[in-house]
Amino acid sequence: MATVSADPAQLFERHRTTLEDAVAAVHGRGFHSAYPESPSPKVYGPDAAAEGEAAFTALLGADFPIDQPGGDERIVTERSPYGIPLGVGYPHADADTLLAASRAAAPSWRAAGPEGWAGVCLEILHRLNQRSFTIAHAVQHTTGQAFVMAFQAGGPHAQDRGLEAVAYAYDLTTRYARTVRWEKPQRRGGAQVLDKRFHVVPRGTGLVIGCGTFPTWNAYPGLFASLATGNPVVVKPHPRAVLPLAITVAVAREVLAEAGLEPDTVLLAAERPDERLAARLATRPEVRIIDFTGSTEFGNWLEANARQAFVCTEKAGVNTVVVDSTDAYRGMLGNLASSLSLYSGQMCTTPQNILVPRGGIATDEGHKSAAEVAADLGAAVRDLLADPARAVALLGAISGDAVLDRVAAAADLGETVLPSSEVVHPEYADAVVRTPLIVSVPADRRDVYGREHFGPIAFVVQTADTGESLRLLHATTTERGALTAAVYSTDPAVLTAAEETAVDAGVNLSVNLTGSILVNQSAAFSDYHGTGANPAATSSLTDPAFITPRFRLTQSRHPA
Repeated sequence: MATVSADPAQLFERHRTTLEDAVAAVHGRGFHSAYPESPSPKVYGPDAAAEGEAAFTALLGADFPIDQPGGDERIVTERSPYGIPLGVGYPHADADTLLAASRAAAPSWRAAGPEGWAGVCLEILHRLNQRSFTIAHAVQHTTGQAFVMAFQAGGPHAQDRGLEAVAYAYDLTTRYARTVRWEKPQRRGGAQVLDKRFHVVPRGTGLVIGCGTFPTWNAYPGLFASLATGNPVVVKPHPRAVLPLAITVAVAREVLAEAGLEPDTVLLAAERPDERLAARLATRPEVRIIDFTGSTEFGNWLEANARQAFVCTEKAGVNTVVVDSTDAYRGMLGNLASSLSLYSGQMCTTPQNILVPRGGIATDEGHKSAAEVAADLGAAVRDLLADPARAVALLGAISGDAVLDRVAAAADLGETVLPSSEVVHPEYADAVVRTPLIVSVPADRRDVYGREHFGPIAFVVQTADTGESLRLLHATTTERGALTAAVYSTDPAVLTAAEETAVDAGVNLSVNLTGSILVNQSAAFSDYHGTGANPAATSSLTDPAFITPRFRLTQSRHPA
């Protein structure tokens, strides 16, 4: 174990202001960010970018530097969507080894208490922030995100989500008295007096199952929520995106060791291809918490089979936009074009179905038929992506072959409004880049648009009227789930009906977005991402219900 550089209490004091500001932010729900999102040298220093890239390059083609229980076997499963060789080898350990090590580390971590948990977590986040450029390259070359998105979503935005989880956990585990002298008056004689102590009891080992598109942004809430409530964590990355979470685990183990705690409190579970290590771990009785982001099929399997654990899933959804009318037609088209193009639609929040009345809509440019709306949206996407340099900065690269297969199949599902086309990347000749596909279908084709088509695929659905559009929004959300919804209308009655529909269906709603804020984007400390109120998620990833199942309260009492 490394020499102790700061114990958990010292780390808590070092980061107390950061924590107090974060707790205030989750109560106030206003804008808050502890970690700057700009990769500017003015923010992170003149050498940070070069040093971060050099650190990333040094990891390629070598065994990842992490010392944890397990055999000598190294596995290599990642390839860059940009075509550069990665070749990073990770240690492999079986479920028995990982869970035995996690169980052995639990008493040390449990004893640190809420302040210690928070202090260590905050120091981990601080050091991750210092490694944001390295993590950005790791995210870019495992997921296909463009660099700026990889920096922001993989670094500071993910770190903010981790901090948000720590803030909730600290607030919920410390808001009540820990000791009390309890006195009950008696009609005769002295009062009955007891001294009581109250204890936060962690639930047990947490399992974080990472995704292949946003490995840190989706993993950090569960990772830090479990750690900040006293639970050890096993991190099982997606085989295509191991490196960002391997860096995270290495940093966490470094901080734990320096604080005099067991580094096995956080463990990396890299898996062989087709090993199904997540399924093996998930059903073990030692695993008491599971956080998963990914396919509906495996999410449903976890919910049905991991009965011993608190299971929090974020699964696939069918995100819908209802277009009724607009007084900013070009702004609406531009906003939707950006939403469809950002990271090639490979986001759980990207809109898929755009519902437009067959009779058309009223706009500030006059009446537009449904066909005109579809054609103008296709033109807006085409214009947005006309310059290859600008296009790749928005689109990134395709994360896997399954996405390409879905794009090819979707082209035959209706009338093509805008075909998907290849884009040559100016820097990476072997990058796989595709523009969005837009297909027009009638409302009776729910067999097509009623299921998720993950990737750069959108459907313009022609409905009878806005009433039918709202009914379809409600139906697809309650049947298949959704993480976002949007509406465009100049009619207050329609906006009221849309909000009532969204509330009843349990989905977050964006109204008349025409500027730089996209329906895809979710702000830490303010937006409740993943409501848990429809089938796309079992719990909001950023609210108290996400935290409280991770611990219990017990007490001891004795006569004073």
